[in-house]
Amino acid sequence: MREIVFDTETTGLSPQTGDRLVEIGCVEMINRVETGRTFHAYFNPERAMPAEAQAVHGLSDAFLSDKPRFAETCGELLDFIGDSPLVAHNASFDFGFLNFELEQLNRPIICLTRMVDTLVLARQRHPGAKHSLDALCTRYGIDRSLRIKHGALIDAQLLAQVYIELTGGRQIGLGLAIEAPTVPAAPLPGVGRGEPIIVQTRVPRPHAPSDEELQRHAAFVAALVDPIWKRMEGCG
Repeated sequence: MREIVFDTETTGLSPQTGDRLVEIGCVEMINRVETGRTFHAYFNPERAMPAEAQAVHGLSDAFLSDKPRFAETCGELLDFIGDSPLVAHNASFDFGFLNFELEQLNRPIICLTRMVDTLVLARQRHPGAKHSLDALCTRYGIDRSLRIKHGALIDAQLLAQVYIELTGGRQIGLGLAIEAPTVPAAPLPGVGRGEPIIVQTRVPRPHAPSDEELQRHAAFVAALVDPIWKRMEGCG
């Protein structure tokens, strides 16, 4: 199964208040194994970058000024993601910005049924724990030393490793674990109802040799030449 793990960086928290997408990073996985194919792009948001957002991802107005607008790269992005499920951390945030940009271009939005949210998976698997990407990398021993600031591609690559762990670890992509179908065991009579357990036994089957088998065995032994037990007679 093909899946795309992705992350975005933006000018702020809400496209409805004027914030825009400035970076996207995508990592291709097939059967929970990274293929090495990625998509990465920066976008000129055509607006000023707030200082608090720049402090998070380090993308300045000067750096983004010569980058293409989303409309110019949109086709390549959509070709890369295709119709695959899209995996993101706090996915409603990333989907919100991506679909907003698509709506501005009168393009079909990405259906939310394709959304896989690793934040939801982490909360289900580790209730009460910290669920940030950094915290999950620490939990699973994933090296994040290259992550100086938030960056869409490096965060997507880290998230791909986290996603593997959240969904069963490396073995899931190697095809080694084949689960046999489970068949519910029949309840023992009386269990849970305070009644005695009655165990039915079978009548033992006869295992003694027949007279014919004994005669055939004796004839076989008599035909043996220099059997070892004859040589051992009188020893000890």
